[in-house]
Amino acid sequence: MGITKRSSLLIFFLVFVSTLVHAKAYNSLYCGSKGTRCYGKYIQCPQECPNSDTTDPKAKVCHIDCNKPICRAQCRSRKPNCNAPGSGCFDPRFIGGDGIVFYFHGKSNEHFSLVSDSNLQINARFIGHRPAGRSRDYTWIQALGILFNSKTFSLEATKTPQWDGDLDYLKLNYNGNHVALAEGALSTWYNEEKDVKVERVANKNSVMVTLKDAAEILVNVVPVTKEDDRIHNYQVPSDNCFAHLEVQFRFFALSPKVNGVLGRTYRLDFENPAKPGVAMPVVGGEERYKTSSLLSHKCGSCVFSQGSSFEKETTPQMMEYGTLDCTKFSHGLGIVCRR
Repeated sequence: MGITKRSSLLIFFLVFVSTLVHAKAYNSLYCGSKGTRCYGKYIQCPQECPNSDTTDPKAKVCHIDCNKPICRAQCRSRKPNCNAPGSGCFDPRFIGGDGIVFYFHGKSNEHFSLVSDSNLQINARFIGHRPAGRSRDYTWIQALGILFNSKTFSLEATKTPQWDGDLDYLKLNYNGNHVALAEGALSTWYNEEKDVKVERVANKNSVMVTLKDAAEILVNVVPVTKEDDRIHNYQVPSDNCFAHLEVQFRFFALSPKVNGVLGRTYRLDFENPAKPGVAMPVVGGEERYKTSSLLSHKCGSCVFSQGSSFEKETTPQMMEYGTLDCTKFSHGLGIVCRR
């Protein structure tokens, strides 16, 4: 006797519910990003990080890379890892997509393109000072300006004479308007189109910005401490602790023509000029990457197209760097199953 259509639907529903219950029981995440290698699979989280979010800023969370050949979850921090590819920290030290460490000093109170692609541009404002007798500025990243899908978003560390851990020094703006993000871990803000997400990963001064199908940016606001000043002889003045950003970027897809101080290191044809074995390999090119403002898309090497759309630009030529965490994430972009 053949199976009726109603019976088939019932069997399908029971199998679906059974799979969902199984996933919840084992703290699994679902790969909902179409086109990835692990699409449609539930992946069990490790015992040491069973959840995909947490109110503890020091705790690691369960993360899945749906585009990896092996469908396996990993534990990762929700704050920038300054010793991993895609990071920009300190004064400032970058680690490129090729894994090579280099320094780009720029100049104080000027703006430079960190990443410039057809659909995405990320600029940085540098702050700093030049003590007497120095030939260049000491600099830090004070703000990021993002152009994405005809939208603008910026985040910056506000100036303060002394650091107070009980205060929030992070300022956010979307399309020129202030973003009010409530204090407290897991506080979240979305734009109307749901393609820009900002989530606090600590009560203050740490956020994760997700640009749907384009990038994930981990940001932490920190001061130049007295110990930093002592070790490096920055000679920081008493009226400014130079609150600045530690950042780490994870890109989902970049085109072969991506450029920028950091972006160019993800190109397959890029040869890093940083000299191996040098304690502080400094890379220049300030004039090629300098922009007139935090949200300007124009510079000597910029390739961003004003008004471009990611959907229009996504082609088989887009590059996916699976070995460098340049892929899609489940946070805010898929189904999360928990106990």
